[in-house]
Amino acid sequence: MQEPTPHIAATLKTLRAAQGWSLDRASRATGVSKAMLGQIERGESSPTVATLWKISGGFRVSFSLFFEQASVEGGPPNNAATAVLEDAAAGMTVTPLFAFDPDLRFEMFLIELAPGACSESSPHERGVVEHVVVLEGVLDLGLDGAWDALGAGEARRFAADREHGYRNPGDHAVRFHDIIHYPSI
Repeated sequence: MQEPTPHIAATLKTLRAAQGWSLDRASRATGVSKAMLGQIERGESSPTVATLWKISGGFRVSFSLFFEQASVEGGPPNNAATAVLEDAAAGMTVTPLFAFDPDLRFEMFLIELAPGACSESSPHERGVVEHVVVLEGVLDLGLDGAWDALGAGEARRFAADREHGYRNPGDHAVRFHDIIHYPSI
């Protein structure tokens, strides 16, 4: 696996240039400070999962765009992850399993939360739907401030255009799949 910071930096620069946005304009669109955006672009800072979600939402692109994809020799990307995003402060590891597919309009991740870890997300774009399937452990899924415990083998589908979060109340890591469907990007 490769370190994601250089790819994230290059992707953010490319997105900003394509939009013709200043750091100030990008900051207003994403809710991320100009200073932080500049540090990310220069590769001086690796964004947290929450920050990367804000950036992808502000630019109206998929989250997996910020992860490099492996290519088959002479062919298109095969959607294999070449980078894993580890957010030590949040106790969260995100591994893309399938990068965004423009025809099917979804992406899929394997997410691991350390014991006691919590990751809260601001609402995504209107119409975004998430499907969560717990593989190991117990996951508390928070929707609009109410938390529901899901055990291994349990799943939920929910509108992600509202506040939501994931937390691990247990003593062992929890692992789950997160499939995100975008109505438009």
